[in-house]
Amino acid sequence: MSRRIAFLVISAAAWCGFVAITVWTMVFLAGIAIPRTVDGPARASTGWAVAVDLALLLLFAVQHSVMTRRPAKAWLRRRVPAELERTTYVLATNACLALLLALWQPWDQLIWHVEGVTAYALWTLCAAGWVLAIAATFAVDHLELLGLRQAGWGSRTQQSDGPATLKVGGLHAIVRHPLMTGMVLAFWATPRMSAPHLLFAVAATGYIAVGITFEERDLRRTFGAEYDAYAVSVPALVPGLRLGRGARTTAPSGRERP
Repeated sequence: MSRRIAFLVISAAAWCGFVAITVWTMVFLAGIAIPRTVDGPARASTGWAVAVDLALLLLFAVQHSVMTRRPAKAWLRRRVPAELERTTYVLATNACLALLLALWQPWDQLIWHVEGVTAYALWTLCAAGWVLAIAATFAVDHLELLGLRQAGWGSRTQQSDGPATLKVGGLHAIVRHPLMTGMVLAFWATPRMSAPHLLFAVAATGYIAVGITFEERDLRRTFGAEYDAYAVSVPALVPGLRLGRGARTTAPSGRERP
């Protein structure tokens, strides 16, 4: 097998894993189609379940954060081909998410449960959140975001080969971090919120808030006043807030996004 074919196969496998994990996460949080979900069945005492779940969430947070830092990237570049750097990150993320979903320990405690029209409205919001999150990966460069373009799928873009450019348009003209907005909506919009689901939602939202803080710092370091002007006009997470007449039609390249 040639080097190029190997890169194509490995990156495609990582992408397939990403799709499978995404679908798994959807049904896991929705509590449908699979025997073990975020809500149950309970398999351990509450104290043990909370400890295990927090450890799994911490593992994911550490992996997801450390591997995006420049020192970690420099270390990785010395050990894997440049074409597979992003693919390695995707594979590691897939592994950590699979562990979280497979080893998650629910316990019996209900926070809220609604039915009827309210339930349908919440399911609609949840679905909209997932659609927005997936659409956001295409609003930047889906192939590059998941390591496919770097490994040889599709042609290299000018953005891939040249310096980073600030592009704002489409979803990014409405909200600066549409991927994060979609995920937060998907995590919280549920007609049945159990205590373990609440733990997942709170921890994930907190991590997203921290992640946005670091990403914004990096974007300001890279683009300076250009990003400051963009941030003044376009809100970070809630679409429609602080949109001014002077809003620019540019958006973050998304290269540092998870």
